Amino acid sequence: MRGRSDGGQKKRLITSVCAVAIFLGFLYVYYGSIFGSSSNGASALEYGSKSLRKIGSSYLGGDDESSTKSGLEDGDVVPKTFPVCDDRHSELIPCLDRTIIYQMRLKLDLSVMEHYERHCPPPERRYNCLIPPPPGYKVPIKWPQSRDEVWKANIPHTHLAHEKSDQNWMVVKGEKIVFPGGGTHFHYGADKYIASIANMLNFSHNNLNNEGRVRTVLDVGCGVASFGAYLLSSDIIALSLAPNDVHQNQIQFALERGIPAYLGVLGTKRLPYPSRSFELAHCSRCRIDWLQRDGILLLELDRLLRPGGYFAYSSPEAYAQDEEDLRIWKEMSALVERMCWRIAAKRNQTVIWQKPLTNDCYMERAPGTNPPLCRSDDDPDAVWGVPMEACISPYSDHDQKAKGSGLAPWPARLTSPPPRLADFGYSNEMFEKDMETWRQRVENYWNLLTPKIEANTLRNLMDMKANMGSFAASLKERNVWVMNVIPEDGPNTLKLIYDRGLIGTTHNWCEAFSTYPRTYDLLHAWTVFSDIEKKGCSAEDLLLEMDRILRPRGFIIIQDKQPVIDFVRKYLSALHWEAVATADSSSDSEHGGDNVVFIVQKKLWLTSESILNSE
Repeated sequence: MRGRSDGGQKKRLITSVCAVAIFLGFLYVYYGSIFGSSSNGASALEYGSKSLRKIGSSYLGGDDESSTKSGLEDGDVVPKTFPVCDDRHSELIPCLDRTIIYQMRLKLDLSVMEHYERHCPPPERRYNCLIPPPPGYKVPIKWPQSRDEVWKANIPHTHLAHEKSDQNWMVVKGEKIVFPGGGTHFHYGADKYIASIANMLNFSHNNLNNEGRVRTVLDVGCGVASFGAYLLSSDIIALSLAPNDVHQNQIQFALERGIPAYLGVLGTKRLPYPSRSFELAHCSRCRIDWLQRDGILLLELDRLLRPGGYFAYSSPEAYAQDEEDLRIWKEMSALVERMCWRIAAKRNQTVIWQKPLTNDCYMERAPGTNPPLCRSDDDPDAVWGVPMEACISPYSDHDQKAKGSGLAPWPARLTSPPPRLADFGYSNEMFEKDMETWRQRVENYWNLLTPKIEANTLRNLMDMKANMGSFAASLKERNVWVMNVIPEDGPNTLKLIYDRGLIGTTHNWCEAFSTYPRTYDLLHAWTVFSDIEKKGCSAEDLLLEMDRILRPRGFIIIQDKQPVIDFVRKYLSALHWEAVATADSSSDSEHGGDNVVFIVQKKLWLTSESILNSE
């Protein structure tokens, strides 16, 4: 107002206008928290805000110091709502965001892929907003149909369909993107290619699982993960790995399809998996220079392969006759020979090498042979932020005596005590008790979820603190897969998880996870918030990160102390989550009944800009 009139009538008019404005504002705030949705998102709740955090401020609106609090203390201010990020952030991956690299002026070596590794923003540069879905977003197609098709609106990127049109990666058909099962090296289908690899190795019935002996596979440079998709029918679980590079949405497509996948790169740091985790590694024209830095990337694969594990390599170097390819093949053959690998099979465009079963070959090499054995104090299972080294990780005394990993075939290995239990001082009885405890917990979870889910509602699951993997093991009969996450500062039990035929990764929940938004149907957080509180990290940050990676209509199961549950309840409205069920854990002897089970569901909402664009 430019001025003020002394007339009573004008005063009354102004007062009335202000009252109406306040009332309308109240209606907007009140009804902004009400959930409305339909199966295709057409009537999803609408938000028009596109705010970002002001650089230098915390989630709670205070100074920088307050952003380091866990947020679980009594008396903390709880926001009534979070702003919605700008639509251009709909695919934000905070620790793989190259904008941060430019803003922080990080000096990275692009030749060794450092710019594709994790670089997390400091607290003052994090977003305090909700990641919006893209225009026209729909509830994802359910598994197993999703293996072959997804909604184009959910991942509105068709450049791979055009770039790889001659290789049958993906095809745009109306509102959907279809995956014929092709790849750079297997244009006519991954299933035929997989059978040919099994045939090369003389596995019975051309089945790559080799009667349960091949269970965990690492697919490096996986494309849209059709290789991993077609392994699932053989009871093989592949972790499909690719960076956020020029094919930037390949892992997003994989997860939208319901295929296990992870954003990562063979760069300078060890991959976040323990030693001796995979029976087979695979690279089909993955465009990796395996000879660089004294073969350090091939030695990283060697660390990850089990005794007697295979590396299937399909690339021009394996068959081409031009001068450059012949040079690469000659040097690569010499390198793997010094690593004690042998050629298990070679046919047409594919070669399969096999890692030795014991240390005998390493001990027989001439003194000074490169690559050397790793130092005796090197821990091959230490992976979080640990630089790769150009050395060979020898086997433990157990593996040397066993002449192999000593694992039972799948599925028996899921419930058999893993040989590496002894590394933690765990007994077989402790393992069996853990299995039974989690069997009962998962049964309880599903009883609580049953009113809200159907048989195919869930596909991509994450256990945020997986311990020995018994949560995932208890879900074997359900058509789901679980990304088992082990905290980087706790017991490194991830190797037990891999020994059970499951997959997972190491992570620090004070940071963002390496995945796209909207990629998991269910998150299981067992005492994760209590751990965050002990570390002094922001529980509010964690809530926003969980919202980022959870699909609309997805679920979160929290089992933690009552104060944690009370804290989360305060944020339900701001996050647009809905409480589904609450139950005590009085029968859970491990925590004396102190924990509470709390299940929430994420609502489906769209921004006003998204709705306009989709129309």
